[in-house]
Formats: sequence, structure tokens, C-alpha cells
Amino acid sequence: MSASPRIRVPSYRHHRASGQAVVTLCGKDFYLGPWSSEASRREYDRIVGEWQANGRQLPDAMDLRQRMSVNDLMLAYWRFAETYYRKNGVPTTEQASIRESLRPLRRLYGTIPAGDFGPLALKTVRQALIDADLTRSVINSRIGRIKRMFKWAVENEMVPADRYHGLQAVAGLKRGRCEARESTPVRPVPEEHVTAILPFVSPQVQAMIELQLLTGMRPGEVRLMRGCDLDTAGRVWVYTPQTHKTEHHGIDRPIYLGPRAQRVVRPFLKPDTGAYLFSPRDAEAERNRERRRQRRTPMTPSQVRRKRKRNPKRAPTVCYTKESYYRAIYRACELAGSPSWHPNQLRHNAATRFRKEYGLEAAQVLLGHRSADVTQIYAERDHGKAVAIMERIG
Repeated sequence: MSASPRIRVPSYRHHRASGQAVVTLCGKDFYLGPWSSEASRREYDRIVGEWQANGRQLPDAMDLRQRMSVNDLMLAYWRFAETYYRKNGVPTTEQASIRESLRPLRRLYGTIPAGDFGPLALKTVRQALIDADLTRSVINSRIGRIKRMFKWAVENEMVPADRYHGLQAVAGLKRGRCEARESTPVRPVPEEHVTAILPFVSPQVQAMIELQLLTGMRPGEVRLMRGCDLDTAGRVWVYTPQTHKTEHHGIDRPIYLGPRAQRVVRPFLKPDTGAYLFSPRDAEAERNRERRRQRRTPMTPSQVRRKRKRNPKRAPTVCYTKESYYRAIYRACELAGSPSWHPNQLRHNAATRFRKEYGLEAAQVLLGHRSADVTQIYAERDHGKAVAIMERIG
């Protein structure tokens, strides 16, 4: 009789991308810890021994879940996040936030079994964020995302349920009771700082600034205005953004444009109602026309024959992005010699004025907030009223 063929034992290998040791059993990779370390060799012997004792089959599902590393879990969660955190086919900013939140977790605990990650390990990750000088609110948000990942893992039976319940015991950092620094609250922009930059921005950016001040729109809402999103039938126009921050909660976001806001918008209305009203491409064309108008010497024949590049490195886009809108204001602040500020502050200007003149409830409706508590964050309190009252009764 011929001898039975020798069955090869899966090898202990070096996973260069992560610097870990790895073994593949039944098509699944098991990460063992740092390459060539004694601990990884012992883990290799244990996993392969169990695999052989189980008839060269993987053990039951719960044992597999307990051996899933934190790196494996993060990879599975990221694949879920790439499809879940999208709006209109475009990744949301939450994807970048998740990536930043998981980075210290991968560095400190990526190789350990996900089932062994507990409250003390989470507090160690949190301390690393404190040492990195992040603000308390940012740290709480990032730790919350890690907890959310383990909640998702429990829901999909990737880790034991008690892992998430244990992590829930780690409370958020409290103001004044931790080492983390506090963030600076966003304040309204002083009116003189807004006025100072207007001569240094394009008509499109100037119109967006004025509309934010008049209506309390978010920067993303004013950037994406189109003619087809405007209902101009009444005395007050209604703008319904094609997309907005809270649409995934099933909340409508009507924005009301009175006579002053209508005067700002009218010059930018276009025959193509699907086109964006405020376009860097339009701003660039107007700037070039103005430069040609002010030109003192005639163009040379070679300049006349010059053709525009087909694929320029920085071609103007059809609508302003978050970055280009912020950048336009930042550059104008530099040119005007004015302190820098950002478009989000304009919403705080509008919120403060709405609350002061019309009350908290009206401000809540105009800003599109579900809760008055959120409106109070945006609106500066009217200390003038308190002073006037105390002058009379105090």
C-alpha cells in the first residue's frame, strides 16, 4: 500500500503591511501579534493545535468571534461605514471622523482579540487622545464612535454582548473634572469684520455672505442653491435645499427669503433652473472680463491665439465646495488686514438677531432646529435686555 499523503500544516507568516504574524486556516486570516515575537509563536501553536484537534476544521462560531482581532473588527466596520454613511451617493464627513477615531485604537490595541477589549483599554485610548491635546468635546465624540462600532459588532454577533455593555460604563469626560482642554465656543462675527472683506471677494461670495446673514442658512445650504429649489410664487420665497444636514432624520428644511434676500438672489437666477446660482466658474469668467476691460495695451497676436488648457490642474468648479468657500473668505481677511473668521459664524450672527428681535421660538423655526436647546447654542443671549430690566427694577 502506498503511504497516505502528508497534510501540510499552515505556515507562520509575516504580514508586512501590519507588521504582525499571521496564519491562514480554512481561508480565514488569524493575526497573532508582532512578527517573530514569543507571544505570537505561542498564539500560532494554540490556534493551529485547536484547528487540528477539531479535525482540521474551524471551531464553533463563538470561538471564532472571540479570536477576531480589533483590526479585523475595524476592517469589517469600515466596510459597513463606507456604504452606510453616504448621502446622495457621496461619502459624508462622518467617514473621515470614523477614520480619525479608530486610528489610536488600531495603534494601541489592533492586535488583541476584540472580545478582550474592555473599559480599561477604552480609557487608555481616551488618555492617548487627552495627551494629543484634543478638546474634551472631540474626545467624547471619538470615544463615542468606538463604542458605536462595538455596538454594531454585538448586533452582528462578532463579539460577545458583554463587551459593549462594559464599554458603556465608561462615562464621557465632564467639564472641569478632567485634564482635557475645553473648546472655544463659536461666536458671531463682528459686523465690521464682515464689511471689511466684501471688496475683496467675488460677487458670488458676497451674495452668499449676505444671504447667510439674512436667513441663517448653513454654508452648505447657501452653496448649493439652484433655481429649481426656489418657490417664487408668494411674496416670501421658499428655498428647499436639495440636501441638508438633518434630512436623514426625515426633517424638512424650508428657508424663507424675504424682499432683501430676494434682491440678493435675483441677479444670479439663470435660464437653466438646474444650475447652481453661485459658481466659481462664473466668478472666474467675470473676473477675466473685467481684467480685459481694464487692459491698457492691446493683446498681441500670440495672446489672441492662445487656447485654454483642456485639463487644467485647478479648473473652476460649477459650485463652491466647503473648502473653496472657506478659502475665499480666509484670503479676503488677509487682503483686508482683518481678523480671520469662517462662514459658520454667520449663522450665529443670524441666530442672535432672530432671538433678540423675535424670540427663541421664532429663531428655532427660522434656523430649522428640532430643539430650542440647539438654538440657544447658536444664539448669543441678549444681555442688553437684562441690563435694561435691572436699571428699572434693580
